[in-house]
Amino acid sequence: MGRLRAVYRCQECGYSAPKPMGQCPDCSAWNTMIEEVVETLAAAPKGAALRRLTEHSSPLTALKDAPIETETRVRTGIVEFDRLLGGGVVEGQVLLLAGPPGIGKSTLMLQVAAQLARRQPGRPILYVSGEESLRQVSARAKRLGLAAESLYLLSETDLSKILEAVSKAKPWLIILDSVQTVFHPELSSSPGTVAQVRECASELLRAAKSTDAVVFLLGHVTKEGALAGPKVLEHIVDTVLYFDTERHEFLRILRAQKNRFGPTDELGLFEMGEKGLVEVTDASRFFTADQDGRPLAGRAPSVTMEGTRPLLVEVQSLVVSTKYPLPRRMATGLDLNRLLVLLAAMEKHLRLRLEDKDVFVSLAAGLRIKDPAVDLAVCLAVLSSARDIPLPADLVALGEVGLLGDVSRVPHLEKRLKEAAKAGFKRALVPQRGAQGLSSRAGLQIVPVADLGSAADILSALSKKA
Repeated sequence: MGRLRAVYRCQECGYSAPKPMGQCPDCSAWNTMIEEVVETLAAAPKGAALRRLTEHSSPLTALKDAPIETETRVRTGIVEFDRLLGGGVVEGQVLLLAGPPGIGKSTLMLQVAAQLARRQPGRPILYVSGEESLRQVSARAKRLGLAAESLYLLSETDLSKILEAVSKAKPWLIILDSVQTVFHPELSSSPGTVAQVRECASELLRAAKSTDAVVFLLGHVTKEGALAGPKVLEHIVDTVLYFDTERHEFLRILRAQKNRFGPTDELGLFEMGEKGLVEVTDASRFFTADQDGRPLAGRAPSVTMEGTRPLLVEVQSLVVSTKYPLPRRMATGLDLNRLLVLLAAMEKHLRLRLEDKDVFVSLAAGLRIKDPAVDLAVCLAVLSSARDIPLPADLVALGEVGLLGDVSRVPHLEKRLKEAAKAGFKRALVPQRGAQGLSSRAGLQIVPVADLGSAADILSALSKKA
């Protein structure tokens, strides 16, 4: 048996030091260095470690001779979840689902387990709860109307007992709720510490890869919104999913931060109801402000793309005079640096004076995007608020604005226009270079614009007609 020694390990990034520190020198977090006891193993004989590595290493293989296996995906039956994963789960995949408390992680996983149990009869599924008793889990399943014969429950936090249950039941899907509650019996540190989370995740990863089982790990997030525990946990798993809320917690948004078997630009939309999480099919109604159709100054609708899904969004702007020497610039849901570039382009090419104005720009419902296709809508919203000229209520703006004031084409223009027409819009400002062959789309009048100046002229002409 090796010697025991104490180390101080950061609970945010995993950095270790031989003495206590108030601030972690690696991630600069304060009061995160916690004392842990580790075992120092005796040094192996010279060459023994190298022999052990070569005994279990894979043979050297040329790329052209390497076996090619197609990925077998299993659909969960939840369309929003399958779209996010790229078509379903893959055998041997390890996924991490993180989110704040009470957002619905356990509810979603219970619904996914019940759906897969019905779609894959005879294949056992193990749901391990380290936070709730079996009575609590079964009560939630009954409330949600979920039942499946091949779904097994286990309330346990000891990793050795969980692995023993896995070896007995041989499930093809394992759900662990949550990874911060499980502890490795051979480690003396408390559950949720860096060492415990890392070792437990590694053991479950080895079990999943050796048996081709799918493993879902549920994790908590800190008050800053980051995943609790070491960053190495995100590197271990194949897929990292984040649950977030928008629009005063009415809508649950599931995003993929990392996905080795699918895209990372898709998102899944859910709404919490009496029967659990319900998929949202018409997402655009959540990301536009509630209004009665009256034209309002400072409001400009647009259409953004989240993966392959078009979403109708509403840009809102407020331009007011300031008494301070340095005017304020604030952006909610948009990149502030991008907003500053757009404001500079407007001051240059539209002769719009903003040096004595505070400018506030936000997306309705709190959506966060990085799509440059909403640049034109941002500029029109600022111009509308600055000149107190409302845009027509049936107008939508699409286009990327450059430094020279030109409006560039945007990808997936056809999909965006189709979504705008479905929402009831009658006119669309689009880039001139991408307007060929788009004279009309489902009753939507196409108005091409080449630069910010032409867009401002069209805005003035439309406001006079109104």
